[in-house]
Amino acid sequence: MSGTQPSGGASGGANSGSGSGSAMRPAERALLASLPTGLLIDGEWREASDGGTFVVEDPATGAALLAIADATPADGEAALAAAHRAQAGWARTAPRERAEILRRAFDAVTARAEDFALLMTLEMGKPLAESRGEVAYGAEFLRWFSEETSRVSGRYATAPDGRSRLLVLKRPVGPSLFITPWNFPLAMATRKIAPAIAAGCTMVLKPAALTPLTALLFAAVLEEAGLPPGVLNVIPTTSAGRVTGPLVRDPRLRKLSFTGSTEVGRRLIADAADQVLRVSMELGGNAPFLVFEDADLDQAVEGALLAKLRNGGEACTAANRLLVHERVAAEFAERLTARIAAYPVARGTEPGAKLGPLVDAGTRDKVHELVESARADGATVALGGRPVPGPGYFYEPTVLTNVPADARILREEIFGPVAPIVTFADEAEAVALANATEFGLVAYAFTRDLDRGLRLAEELEVGMFGLNTGIVSNPAAPFGGVKQSGIGREGGFEGIEEYLETTYVGIADPFRG
Repeated sequence: MSGTQPSGGASGGANSGSGSGSAMRPAERALLASLPTGLLIDGEWREASDGGTFVVEDPATGAALLAIADATPADGEAALAAAHRAQAGWARTAPRERAEILRRAFDAVTARAEDFALLMTLEMGKPLAESRGEVAYGAEFLRWFSEETSRVSGRYATAPDGRSRLLVLKRPVGPSLFITPWNFPLAMATRKIAPAIAAGCTMVLKPAALTPLTALLFAAVLEEAGLPPGVLNVIPTTSAGRVTGPLVRDPRLRKLSFTGSTEVGRRLIADAADQVLRVSMELGGNAPFLVFEDADLDQAVEGALLAKLRNGGEACTAANRLLVHERVAAEFAERLTARIAAYPVARGTEPGAKLGPLVDAGTRDKVHELVESARADGATVALGGRPVPGPGYFYEPTVLTNVPADARILREEIFGPVAPIVTFADEAEAVALANATEFGLVAYAFTRDLDRGLRLAEELEVGMFGLNTGIVSNPAAPFGGVKQSGIGREGGFEGIEEYLETTYVGIADPFRG
């Protein structure tokens, strides 16, 4: 894998935030040295047009990992121009050929699972076990959409009055811009890129500046799998607005897909209106986690650990508010606190690590600010509640009880390992509390009452619902939210439709005359 190599290479030698004292290992150095560090534009790895670079850091140590090219607006324009030039030929490429590229990419990502897992742990911080899970999840989008590629179909029908025939065709939307977040560096890329490849769309990918290395490795794997030049262009940058803003206003772009905060999503939707772009938006969440009085508490605690602490709480699907029936709240809180207290906090590469660092100092400080705000509102800190001293951006796993229903921490996305517990008296109050937010991505509920579960599925204002499970993400299922949590769906049968336009052809009656 070629690329522009930074002067001085990767640095190491810093200790983990957990105090384990582990310096960067030879395998880590070797992986970083093998990565492309340039921009991928029209099938070539190149430096930024002004020669600029930026450094990617290890959030467990604060040490530099690698310097990579920092794209400029001119580089963004070149990437879109390449995607535009490649679009017509790529759209005519046989579906089976596109499918085989995706399948080869799936095989390659799976074969290099340890490389991808280690790289994500280094640049994002999550424990290796979770990174391996993300590799399996992210790769599955490649396999799923390889199977969907040849199933894109239309229809031929007789008009109701019998005087004409209706032909309905599907065709690619066209050049697409993807802006992905830092928290799932592989899965958020594959969830967008795989259906676009399947549908016949070319792409420009702007990965998050905090975690761009995984995207660069994945782009190199797609090249090796046979993806033609210009179909995927990758432009990491620290100037996201300056680079992507002109692309959104460029008439050659036909689709914008963004995963990130609702605040940024609103601005992008407004900008996309000028070109009437197709948009997919996967935005913020404020997921309620409901535990009813008849729940299996062991199962509910396990579900809460998954829904709250997966990815260190840095997930839009994380349980943000734990709403527990007043009859079982004390026992649930006691069990959950005992389990969370046993979670080792360490650099993600350390054996047994279950919680790594938060991604940067700003994220850690925001989490602590929310905890302190809840404390001031009258919440009880049952566990944790402080940043971990030392290098890196670690935060203690935290449980809050007696949280007032109007506390700020229940209104804002926490994005950290903090579990605030609120009580409710009955199902009606639980639903009202759950729906009392502008967000509507996902909700979770634990109950043995199937009728109640079905009622909740219809009453909760969310795009996804986990019944007696703390995880809902699945490549075969449509991922997305309602209200201010987004527009559109990713994954499932629905995912490829986001990259297809519908054309209707009216045909004169062949039996006329």
